[in-house]
Amino acid sequence: MLRIENLTKTYANGVQALRGVTLEIPRGMFGLLGPNGAGKSTLMRTIATLQDADTGSLCFDDLDVLEQKHEVRKVLGYLPQDMGVYPGTSAETLLDHFAVLKGLVSAPERRAAVERLLRMTNLHEVRRRKLGTFSGGMRRRFGIAQALLGDPGLIIVDEPTAGLDPEERMRFLNLLAEIGESAVVILSTHIVEDVRELCSRMAILAQGRVLLEGEPGALVARFAGRVWRKVVGRNEVAKYKESMPVLTTRLAAGRAVVHVLGDRPPEAGFEPAEPDLEHVYFSTLQGAPLHAA
Repeated sequence: MLRIENLTKTYANGVQALRGVTLEIPRGMFGLLGPNGAGKSTLMRTIATLQDADTGSLCFDDLDVLEQKHEVRKVLGYLPQDMGVYPGTSAETLLDHFAVLKGLVSAPERRAAVERLLRMTNLHEVRRRKLGTFSGGMRRRFGIAQALLGDPGLIIVDEPTAGLDPEERMRFLNLLAEIGESAVVILSTHIVEDVRELCSRMAILAQGRVLLEGEPGALVARFAGRVWRKVVGRNEVAKYKESMPVLTTRLAAGRAVVHVLGDRPPEAGFEPAEPDLEHVYFSTLQGAPLHAA
């Protein structure tokens, strides 16, 4: 269990990145959703012991994350949004180097761990290729391989599927789901679909605050009977956004499908729509959150 209580962080330029963040994150996959600038990366870097908070507490099981950084790093796996690699080095060589840094000093143990992780991430056949030749998806899989060195109990992945093609994204999500069976895995993202497909619990963060927390399915269920859709002309979208709580708009065959939140149809022509996590997300960001039980 990861416990975060009243965590705050203000940078030297006056930006308040975290404003009293409080969360309890159990073992399994936990989704942290929020737009760019919400404070997600600041929170992830703080949990990963890469920066300090101003106030608050942060504990993983019986470890004080803010005070016992060295001990926390022994059980931590971290995949940042932008992970640098040495392009002229092979995946096998660099992963072996990371394993030494992680404390795997026994050569046989290290070789076994490196081979297992390369196979798990489907990189074993290309283990001797230089990382500079890897695709974006292959580099992300290498990143998760290094994050899993030492069988960490706490794993942080920051925007893991950004820029991946659909096939690589699905492969990566399947790998994360497998990992999430035995560790606390925090998935920080702005991609709602990733959280819907993977996470048993989630929170929405914006402007450094937790706006909503709960189980995705339960949060979506609270929108049952409250989402309405209508196909309108593209030039009418602005009018609807001005006059009613529009959640999402999607273009389809030159027209726009408008989804609106309300206890009843806002006007003639609207029909009931099946709610989804995007509706919960955008409603929360727009200032009309559903409070979790």
